Amino acid sequence: MRIDPEVCIACEACIPYCPMEAISIKDDVAVIDQDECVDCAVCLKSGVCPVDCIIFEPAPWPRSLRTTFSDPRTEHKETRIAGRGTEEMKTNDVTGRFKRGWVGLGCEFGRPGIGTRFRDVDKVAQVLAKHGVIFEAKNPVTILMEDTKTGKLKEEVLNEKVLSAIIECMFPIEKFKEVISALREVAKEIDTVMSVECINRADPDGSYPLRKMLDEMGIPYYINGKQNVGLGRPLAEV
Repeated sequence: MRIDPEVCIACEACIPYCPMEAISIKDDVAVIDQDECVDCAVCLKSGVCPVDCIIFEPAPWPRSLRTTFSDPRTEHKETRIAGRGTEEMKTNDVTGRFKRGWVGLGCEFGRPGIGTRFRDVDKVAQVLAKHGVIFEAKNPVTILMEDTKTGKLKEEVLNEKVLSAIIECMFPIEKFKEVISALREVAKEIDTVMSVECINRADPDGSYPLRKMLDEMGIPYYINGKQNVGLGRPLAEV
């Protein structure tokens, strides 16, 4: 994103619309901090500028990642999916991806107001890889990895900043406590917010094995996940 200084009237109307607080007024004209801007285009698409001085120009790789991860209406060319990840956790009773005895895990980085650099995503991905997780192949973060066995992201993307990114993976439930313990440790090393969500199939009696494990570990959780009715063609095994 950039602002045409010849057209800008420094009205400041765009400033509150930037999720990264990357817009400021200098020398009687609005300017965008290019290092902090995530190219989400909220300032432009809000239509708030009275003189239309805000300009979006497609960026070359790797800066182009900022738009695909920060503008939910932009489709990732590799996955043909818009947004930060896949929909597997939200539609598991239709897709049947997560079986009993397995855990699906998502690590979400950043949010409006803080964002995230891929170097923080990289730290967590490498820790997860050491514990033998299987990364979701269609996830855009996975596609940025040099090697899914190590979780290492490509060096050229590490300093790119985006509004948010998600690591998606799965592993046998027996590894749950060690994986969560590892995440708690690496969370101390990253410079953004990270939230963790997990999914597992209920046992035949309707109970969830993960709830017992989380209680044993003293980890609070919010049961605000999706109990989907599966109105599509269900593939999940009973």
